[in-house]
Amino acid sequence: MDVRLSKPLFFFAIGTRVALGIGVGLLLSEVIRRDRRRAVGMALIGSGIATTIPIAIRVFRESGQLV
Repeated sequence: MDVRLSKPLFFFAIGTRVALGIGVGLLLSEVIRRDRRRAVGMALIGSGIATTIPIAIRVFRESGQLV
């Protein structure tokens, strides 16, 4: 499957992966207080997941695998 993304969409997709990764990293680390770490980590994970869904739909539509 060959999928081509515009630069803005590509970097947006990368940004969602980064937010998700940082969120998971915060949940696993002990750098900041537990309550703050959990709140920020869950917010980043939530935003990473929420923004991934529209990107995935667009990629599958453009590749012809989603009607």
